[in-house]
Amino acid sequence: MGKKMSSPSLTESQFIRICRLINDSLHPFTVSENLSFSKQEEKNLLLILSQVSNEIRRLIPSAHISSPLNPNSQNPHCLSKSISHLIPLLTLESLYVQHLAGNVLVTFSEFLASSVKTWEFFIHSLSICLELSISNISSCSFEPSITGAGGSGSDLLNLVGLFKSKLKNTSLFTVAGIIRTLRNILKFLKEECDDELVLVLLSSISFFISNVPWDSMDEIFGGNGGEDDERNTLFLGNFIQLLSSFVDQISFAEGLDDSLDKNVILSKIINLVPKLLYWCLRKEGKCVNTCISRYFSHKLLVLMIRLSLQIPLDFLVLVSWLQLLHRYFEDLLYQPLTDVMNQDDSLEDSPFMLSNFDGEVHSMHSRHLQRQAIFLFLRCSFSLINLGKATRKHYSSATVKSSIDVDAISEHSCYGREKGLLELYAWLSGHVLVDKLVAHEMYREKSINFSFSLLKLYTHEDDILFKFLLELLSLQACEEQQFHKERLAPQDEMEDVLFHVSYIFNPICLFHLFLAELHYDHQVLLDYLISKDTGISCAEYLLRCLRIVCDSWQTFMEFSVYGKLSNQLSSKRRKILSESSNFKIEPSSGPVKTIPLSLEKKFNGNLEYRHTKQMYELAKGCLLSLKKSVENLHLKNLFPYNPEVLLKRLERFQELCFKQ
Repeated sequence: MGKKMSSPSLTESQFIRICRLINDSLHPFTVSENLSFSKQEEKNLLLILSQVSNEIRRLIPSAHISSPLNPNSQNPHCLSKSISHLIPLLTLESLYVQHLAGNVLVTFSEFLASSVKTWEFFIHSLSICLELSISNISSCSFEPSITGAGGSGSDLLNLVGLFKSKLKNTSLFTVAGIIRTLRNILKFLKEECDDELVLVLLSSISFFISNVPWDSMDEIFGGNGGEDDERNTLFLGNFIQLLSSFVDQISFAEGLDDSLDKNVILSKIINLVPKLLYWCLRKEGKCVNTCISRYFSHKLLVLMIRLSLQIPLDFLVLVSWLQLLHRYFEDLLYQPLTDVMNQDDSLEDSPFMLSNFDGEVHSMHSRHLQRQAIFLFLRCSFSLINLGKATRKHYSSATVKSSIDVDAISEHSCYGREKGLLELYAWLSGHVLVDKLVAHEMYREKSINFSFSLLKLYTHEDDILFKFLLELLSLQACEEQQFHKERLAPQDEMEDVLFHVSYIFNPICLFHLFLAELHYDHQVLLDYLISKDTGISCAEYLLRCLRIVCDSWQTFMEFSVYGKLSNQLSSKRRKILSESSNFKIEPSSGPVKTIPLSLEKKFNGNLEYRHTKQMYELAKGCLLSLKKSVENLHLKNLFPYNPEVLLKRLERFQELCFKQ
């Protein structure tokens, strides 16, 4: 995962001091089981919480190594008493009190972080409070999980009894407050890169996810809204954020509790996805509050994408997710891939932007949501096409609730490929109208315009750009591994579908368009390569594309968006167009775009032809300059990782260039 945080040790005297501070300061406010404050009392409470938080934070860097905390002392009793004063404050419906009480808990966790055993007891105490709170509001009561929790069994059982009396008046506000606190602690640990503490927290969250009977929550969130909408929104927003952060972190986790299986936990979250979509977006696919709907859409798509990247999804999950995407995000999938017009009153890609399509102004979920929805749709469709090999390898143990029998994998794989291709074909038909254009000279123009528009959708968001590009390459790999071996009959309908899909997602075409979108600037590629966020994925994409380019050299050289097609895009594809296909490209001094002649008058500035040789020369110059820059940085030991494999691939590319 990461390096261990070098915190100074927590001393006994400091620990006792902080516990006394919390107990003495908050006892007057929490002595009663039914908390209720006047405005002045609430104001005093807020002031005290702020002072407590500041005092704890002040002591964090001043801890001494001389008298380390003794894990066998009365620490659990002192700690549980302090928590019992803070947790009841989360039962209040004052957002200000909740916020500051949560801040004290997060700061307290930072203070305890140098004593692993004490910190573990603290985290499991919060988890017990979370499960007790949910049990109190759920139609199906259950006992909190203490399996794998730090501390002795008697200590934890005593905790359950102590916290039950403090959490009698819980609500969704309470649950949301505890979840928000756990997520903020996880964010703190992510920044500090402490592996041991992260594992403790991930294990605790895993037991929580496994133990709660989520079906019992349907009656709370499955209604038609009303006075509880604000509570529901707070809970669901915080819960989805916690799940998303958890899924992101668990990919690096090694050494979880022996009773936990990472794939089983992720599968439980996968099985929660349909519920979360319904709870957040209702069956109509929208909420009354449009802003909340956009927020939930964003968070749910992030969660689904992260899950799809963490664990191979089985056949039934993929089919189910495609249905969910059509049900809740159909408008995003078929929204035109056109540039969003600038708005004076909103930022670019803001959820509040408006766009103008066909002369009508529509409320828009933003291009960011469109990127997420299309990426997830493509990933699910491509995964269905590539189902067989990955599914057989990963799900032979049948660990997922909806997993399929190993003997049925072959049948599901065959149907999966057909289902995936038909989904892609239907989606492409909604954007390119392939059926009407297949024998028309505008087919190539429309296809390349669509490919370029799709690419441009992702070039402004680096964190998903190369995931998207690598996903498109998976179709090419599938085509090589499966369809060449399974020669379909020439008149087979699926062959025609495969033709359209492969034509539009041709890797050499997309690579050329990708370089054009970067203005053939090798410095942009270099920035991607050395970035800690995109470096590895960019290197993988370049390696795979360079292999395809070198193996299909003639196709790469002859590709253009102007002039005679000559069957460039695929060596095994049929010709579609006559020689009259017309395209122009803007000069390299401005954004590189493929522009049909019919749209020429809509753009200002000089336009010039980029024929076959020019596109090849521009791409060659870009990649050879990249090779030189990477070599120079590598010689000076300034490249952030070993680029030798990439340099070898670029060297092969250079050799082929010099042979011409």
